[in-house]
Amino acid sequence: MRVLALTDSDSYLKWGAAVLERAPESWNAQLVVLANPAAPSAAQTATALAGTRFAAALPPVVDLAGVADLIADGDTPFDVVLLSVRGPVVRVLVRSIVEAATLAGRRRPVLVGGLPGISIPATRKALYYRAQVDLMLLHSVREIREFTWLAAQMGMEQQFALGTLPFLPRERTVTAPGRDIVFAAQAKVPRSKEDRQLVLSWLAQAARGHPRRRVVIKIRAVVGEQQTHAEKYPYTDLLAEMPNVPPNLVVASGPMLRHLDQAAALVTVSSTAAIEAAAMGLPVLVLDDFGVSDDLINPVFEGSGLFGSSRALITGDFARVRESWLADNYLHDECTDDWVERIDALVTAHAASPIPLRAQHRGSLGGNLRRIWDRKRALGSYDTSLSGHLAIAVGTPARWVVLALRYPRRLANRRRAERVHRPATAPSMSRR
Repeated sequence: MRVLALTDSDSYLKWGAAVLERAPESWNAQLVVLANPAAPSAAQTATALAGTRFAAALPPVVDLAGVADLIADGDTPFDVVLLSVRGPVVRVLVRSIVEAATLAGRRRPVLVGGLPGISIPATRKALYYRAQVDLMLLHSVREIREFTWLAAQMGMEQQFALGTLPFLPRERTVTAPGRDIVFAAQAKVPRSKEDRQLVLSWLAQAARGHPRRRVVIKIRAVVGEQQTHAEKYPYTDLLAEMPNVPPNLVVASGPMLRHLDQAAALVTVSSTAAIEAAAMGLPVLVLDDFGVSDDLINPVFEGSGLFGSSRALITGDFARVRESWLADNYLHDECTDDWVERIDALVTAHAASPIPLRAQHRGSLGGNLRRIWDRKRALGSYDTSLSGHLAIAVGTPARWVVLALRYPRRLANRRRAERVHRPATAPSMSRR
């Protein structure tokens, strides 16, 4: 089976490569990066591909026309395209792939989408951007449950498959303790400059209190590099403004697994690295000083026993994950994974009788102008077409008018949704 993974940013490149690394050896897999404003640097690419079969050489970077050529050219078409890209890019690529296959007189490939890490809470945007994929790959029993519930609330038909988070070690092992306290930085949380400065002050206190340990701020991007989510206040910049920085408080990039191999514990506000560390048997601290909320992307850790305050960071009071939390949250038994079988079944069914392309859930108003506008918004300066520039000039003010008209209805829907009970989850418990 021929599989093409299309990727766009550092986290999606890492996810796409890791998914293919866990795929059957019989799959003939190819990995490419779409030319786009969030494309990773050479250093980020090397970090994302570390430990996979793709690490030996940088993957090719292709533009949208190049994607169409990959779909249309060659004697043997791709059976599956893994859309390992950000939401707005998914719908642009779906159109390009389907159009290229149609012009070449070929059956379109099976389309698989997914999300590169913790995806609790399930969000409407994640679903409607991926409404046209044939299958969404998720990574926990809880994610399957919550996305299935949300899709039903939205009136969407979507198939979901379970696959172990591909960054995790094949077996849970308790590592020999290292010496570093690793802080997994997140671009999105906490959001404010003041909160991020608070985090740095706690890390500095931890470093002073443990002078024989390094406190490592693990970042995903250095100056000039892009990330999946824009980081308004990078920790490197804030650290440069801080007086009296202890010498054992350092900033580092590179593969997370390499840092975890040298770690005594991991701390974060919200990061998939907490799952990776827990899978390795490392103590973890998920800071709850800023609360527990969907905006902080941390409700998934309720019941894990990993929540604690900045005081726990400063004193070195870390905890190991509760066994009762594991099966529902990313550390389920791999024998329950069904993503490979589900993809195989879709490919077989599609070959026997073409699977109709799903309807776009939202964003169809405006016809071809809207499609051009979507493409320009997703690709930015990498879409050099005149039509793209014209679509932005016309579409941007029109979008603001539509959003203003829709706001009362969206607010009412949000309040109505808050009154509807979400799927049952594990009880909320602090580590204290």
